[in-house]
Amino acid sequence: MIKKVENKAVDKATRHVLHHHHEAKGYVTLAYKEENGKWRQYHFKPDELARELPNWLGKDTFFSQNTFYRPQRKNGTVKELRALYVDVDCHNLNYDPHWVLGKLKLEVFEESIPVPNYVIFSGRGLICIWLIEPVPSHALPLWKAVQTYFYQQMVYVGADKSSIDPTRVFRIAGSVNSKNGKEVSIKQCHHNKYVLREIQAEYLPELERKPCRKRKPKPKLAQSIVPLCNLRHLYDSRIRDIEKVAELRKYDLKGYRELFCFLYRYWSCCVTADTEDSLAQMLEFNNELSEPLSVSEVIRATRSAETAWMNKNDEKANEAAIAKGYPGAGYNFKNDTIIRLLNITEEEQKHMKTIIDSREKRRRKRIRDQMVHRKKNGSVSRAEYIQAQQERTEHKLSQLKQAIKRYPDASNVKLAEKLGISEGYIRKLKKKLAAESTRTGPRSYIRGGSLYSLENKKRIVNG
Repeated sequence: MIKKVENKAVDKATRHVLHHHHEAKGYVTLAYKEENGKWRQYHFKPDELARELPNWLGKDTFFSQNTFYRPQRKNGTVKELRALYVDVDCHNLNYDPHWVLGKLKLEVFEESIPVPNYVIFSGRGLICIWLIEPVPSHALPLWKAVQTYFYQQMVYVGADKSSIDPTRVFRIAGSVNSKNGKEVSIKQCHHNKYVLREIQAEYLPELERKPCRKRKPKPKLAQSIVPLCNLRHLYDSRIRDIEKVAELRKYDLKGYRELFCFLYRYWSCCVTADTEDSLAQMLEFNNELSEPLSVSEVIRATRSAETAWMNKNDEKANEAAIAKGYPGAGYNFKNDTIIRLLNITEEEQKHMKTIIDSREKRRRKRIRDQMVHRKKNGSVSRAEYIQAQQERTEHKLSQLKQAIKRYPDASNVKLAEKLGISEGYIRKLKKKLAAESTRTGPRSYIRGGSLYSLENKKRIVNG
């Protein structure tokens, strides 16, 4: 009898996750919370989910609603935005989840927001999920605007404002909520996916996209979303740029920490229009630094960023700034100013999206012209080939780490069989893992299909 229940729960979980991430690209996060409260998460490609889910299902099991281009769950690594969602903590108001759903059907759905594709009954509350045609991460400003609007329509029944970020994970159907022992279930409403731009046009017409200058329509890319040519998109791109600079500098920003955090907080306010969320994002960024500032120090040093954003949205403050000859209130940094303040090098600019000087713009134009010429002749650029190979290697490294963790005593032959690659490629990948361990942790060597530390001769678990 227990076996039947387990199989039934696994079947529910598989249908739930695979339906949500059908034909997804990138990594999906699976996570669980241990009995001691410690959080564990791992990342899998969509084609691995059906095989991995039975090993994960149990108490407090979660999965990400969007995907990531590398096995790291954070705002800067989002690859595809695949859903809109609102988590309703109705238990905080002593409301029954089923009663709340009925109330939303009568008062909200098909009135101020569309009907969700399905609803997750998470044990104590409910989560409404709207599946959308996948859009890339550069649509994040529009996605956040629609998310915030949906939240605002449901706040009166207990919607949780902290749950509308793009990296959110929710409980999987068939798992158990340890807080009350209830099984997580879903109610399917319909299977039709929404188009993000169509939702915006119907429910938020004031966000109508401004026409992009000097760009001709591209019929072949008609199904992909065109980047928003507005300030929100610019500010979001600049946040991604300074995150990239920090990554390139290995998060060692001595002498620039306050300025990086100040810009992060200010631009986050401009994107989200939410001071609390912007502060939380800035603190998360600060914590990633090799030597982060103290919480009190970084909040104090960046407080003026929030004040500047408020002035930017104040009519009187804007009038006063214009009278003094400024474009408006708030900070309006030019690219050259940002490059000078942060001491961004020419090499670093090659990895930027918007914070670039005129020389870098010309270099990119030359590359674009070369690519157009190559495509006309039917050839593939070397950069495209290298990128494809790097993505394949990164994916196999992630698979190997998981396999070593799960089968620590497996030989290279067995690991090769499980991953569907040659034994020689397994040895090559293990050398890369050993090199990574040397750079980021204790020195190591390989023996018997496993990684061992030179310091204490113990096996290193890569995960």
